Amino acid sequence: YAKGENVMDLVGKLIANRYEIIEKIGKGGMATVYKAKCHVLNRYVAVKVLKDEYTTDAEFIRRFNAEAQAAAALAHANIVSIYDVGHEDNIYYIVMELIQGKTLKQIINEDGSLPWKWSVNIAIQIASALEAAHRNNIVHRDIKPHNIIITEEGLAKVTDFGIAKAVSNSTITAFGTTIMKNKSISPEHAKGGFTDAKSDLYSLGVVMYEMLTGRVPFDADTPVSIALKHMQEKPVEPIKLNPSVPFAVNQIIMKAMQKDPSMRYQTATEMIKDLSVSLKRPEGNFVEEVDVTARTQVIQTVHEESHSKNESKKKGKIKKYFEKHPKAKIPIIIVSCIILFFVTIFATKALMDLGTVKDVPMPE
Repeated sequence: YAKGENVMDLVGKLIANRYEIIEKIGKGGMATVYKAKCHVLNRYVAVKVLKDEYTTDAEFIRRFNAEAQAAAALAHANIVSIYDVGHEDNIYYIVMELIQGKTLKQIINEDGSLPWKWSVNIAIQIASALEAAHRNNIVHRDIKPHNIIITEEGLAKVTDFGIAKAVSNSTITAFGTTIMKNKSISPEHAKGGFTDAKSDLYSLGVVMYEMLTGRVPFDADTPVSIALKHMQEKPVEPIKLNPSVPFAVNQIIMKAMQKDPSMRYQTATEMIKDLSVSLKRPEGNFVEEVDVTARTQVIQTVHEESHSKNESKKKGKIKKYFEKHPKAKIPIIIVSCIILFFVTIFATKALMDLGTVKDVPMPE
């Protein structure tokens, strides 16, 4: 397979003396996917082969291998399993489980807006996959309907973990035509800033938006224009585009899609909790806004807290006494002033005496 050769020529070839390429089943921005037969384990697999333009960057290849190997350690029902990663001649490939089904993007294109209960169930499954990945310090960075496969049994499977990180950290000029084409990209990712688990949750919010409305929240003629909208514009609430969207589900999506990462769900676990509750209380007002100011509050020490409690008790007793005996207030104030006056005089005299030199009789 020489550089520039048509990738269709891989059909019928044997890779690594093990994987026989049978047919092409998909094509993305970075790779072509084939159905293959593994002659060692006698099973069908999917082989994802990187496109030519990505095989010339040594830094990308290094990161690609590292991320693929890390993702291979993920074992979860909602994550496409990775069996093998390697290269032969100029072919860089990942071998993964073969899923019978359609991508979520295909389903949205065919059906438009999807039923809200079905969408929430799919969102819970995607969030569960992210929860497992984030627990292993793996951030997807490219969550979108194209990377989610729905099996014939209705199970959601997330694919391409880690590949986006390999691209975004490489020097490949094709970066702008791959990741930037993702219409679910988070504002911080679009800026080229730090991305973490909360970036994936933003993208999941966008995926939910698309499932329930049949359209993306931001669209434009160029990837850069779309990225700018993610950074600057507030989306039209999904409930306004599709009135059948329940109030709670609308709130979950809007919270996940906050521009400021600190205002979103902080973990996939938090989002799963609200999504699960929404199935039981679709019109409930239980989605909490994140209070950023609460994180910088000064917390009293145990000593300070007990001292302030004692002071409050004393003030409370005095207040109650005066409420019961209002006539006693004026005499008590007068007596207090007299006592204070004499205490001040005696204190002043004592200080003056300290500064006076006593007469001492001198011997003759």
